[in-house]
Amino acid sequence: MVRRSQSSNPRSTVVLTSGSDWGTRAAGQSRSSGADLPLPRKQPAKLKALRQTIGVIRTALNAKRWHQARFGLSRAQALVNALPADLTTDERAQLTALRKKFAARNTRAAADARKAKAAALSKRSGGKRSAPKPSAKKSATRKSPEKVSPAPVRELGDRLVNRAALGYGPEAQSRNQ
Repeated sequence: MVRRSQSSNPRSTVVLTSGSDWGTRAAGQSRSSGADLPLPRKQPAKLKALRQTIGVIRTALNAKRWHQARFGLSRAQALVNALPADLTTDERAQLTALRKKFAARNTRAAADARKAKAAALSKRSGGKRSAPKPSAKKSATRKSPEKVSPAPVRELGDRLVNRAALGYGPEAQSRNQ
């Protein structure tokens, strides 16, 4: 038995239940759909809302936001049902294609298409390519870098350098050399 009180009032009666009615109580807390929202009253506003909803569904599907897409599809269906069929022929065709895309979101064909798209992008030449990152095993076994020898001094030829001005010695010695 489970103690159930729907009220915050301490004087209210407490009902003991075995939990068999939980399915019916949870039905009141079901997922909201886009059809629950109020629809615009006038026909041009409904058409505009339908076109906006189709755009939202398309971006949601491309970004793999499945919950938003489901919500948009139900809202679009409610809007299509509220409009005359002759005005929404293009929108109905778009919705059919979007519904198919939504239905195929977790299928093997969708996964294969994603893999093919990734392979095509990797084969494409040009663009910025990232260098392969070393794995953790390689970095752990790698030795410390060897000390780099300094670059050899370049031969400057027969130039007169005022060594005394640089603080190395008298000026007479630099000209005799």
